[in-house]
Amino acid sequence: MAQAELTLKQHGFGQTRRRDLWWLQPLAVFAGLSTFVIYTTWAAFQGEYYAFGPYLSPLYSPELFGESSHSWFGAKPSWWPAVLPWSPAFLILWAPGGFRLTCYYYRGAYYKAFWADPPSCAVAEPRHRYLGENSFPLILQNIHRYFLYLALLFVVVLAYDVWNALWFTDAATGATSFGIGIGTLVLAANVVFLGGYTLGCHSLRHLVGGIRDRLSASPARLKAYNCVGCLNRRHMLWAWMSLCWVGFSDVYVRLCAMGIWTDLRIL
Repeated sequence: MAQAELTLKQHGFGQTRRRDLWWLQPLAVFAGLSTFVIYTTWAAFQGEYYAFGPYLSPLYSPELFGESSHSWFGAKPSWWPAVLPWSPAFLILWAPGGFRLTCYYYRGAYYKAFWADPPSCAVAEPRHRYLGENSFPLILQNIHRYFLYLALLFVVVLAYDVWNALWFTDAATGATSFGIGIGTLVLAANVVFLGGYTLGCHSLRHLVGGIRDRLSASPARLKAYNCVGCLNRRHMLWAWMSLCWVGFSDVYVRLCAMGIWTDLRIL
């Protein structure tokens, strides 16, 4: 049988035969993720204006140690090194941050947007060797499942924050009464978006359905699997909605605490 030798031509970075605006999506992802990371880093270092009445910013929840009334264990701990800046957010942000960083969707998004690996489908990248996620540091992406367990706990804590946001204390009398403010709805929407994002996680789908050979043998498990799959089909949408709303929730609480915005009571 006759054989022909073919030589694959290595294309330069960014070369493609695509005629559409392929660069628009990675550019938008780069701008969106960069804005979120810069803002949340700044907000975490502030260490103030993160609570307003019954409202607590999700970037600081749970407040394990802090000066607000939402603190679980009191003020700044004595064991915190004096040479390091202090903020209650430093104790907890690594968990939700690690969950998003190792998320299957976000991996594909920032690999393209930040590392150009590749910039987009059918577009040449700046490197000619594929390493995958089987060596350091990207092999650490495999701990995503364990961050999922923490993320599920955070959704529960944030839901409890919404419950607290339904009770307002009168500054004059000290009496507490039920009520709903705009901030209550903002924090409630944050739980909905984060819940949709977290419960639609690929790893959760594997956990729900991966331990049985036949899902039909367990109707309850099959129903849960289908529910997670329904959310998973819109995982990108949930990811961006939750990301943007977490940032907005902090902005809302912060501006109310600074006296720039007025929280309107609906009930």
